[in-house]
Amino acid sequence: MVSRHPGSCHCGGVRFTLDSDPIELTTCDCSLCVKRNALMVKVPEVALHIEQGEQLLSLYVWNSGRAKHYFCRRCGIYVFHRKRAAPDHFGVNIFCLDGFDATALPVRATEGAGMNLVCDDPRPEWPGPRVPAMRSEKPAVSRRC
Repeated sequence: MVSRHPGSCHCGGVRFTLDSDPIELTTCDCSLCVKRNALMVKVPEVALHIEQGEQLLSLYVWNSGRAKHYFCRRCGIYVFHRKRAAPDHFGVNIFCLDGFDATALPVRATEGAGMNLVCDDPRPEWPGPRVPAMRSEKPAVSRRC
């Protein structure tokens, strides 16, 4: 039987549950994950259920626009993101799971720094091979690209 794990952002405005038994945690060396110091658990999209506060979720999209990064707009905590390399999965911030013992799981490093940057004007500190952006690839919400 699959376990149910409740979670929330810092202020409690965004509440969710995972119907999943995490088997490992992952880190990523892309420029965004490094800056937010993310430690995530990968779950299928059908396992993540937003129980409360969907209207409080703020979306950050950059680069190719495939990954969707969600933060609580009230407290600023990164709660989860739709994965670029596996768009039918979410990466969930393990520290948002209530009472979950993150030390019980192994941590696997994933490589994001080598993924293509789909951007006409990437910041120099963003690693990865540069690929010029096409007009149709522009994300709905963007930073500089």
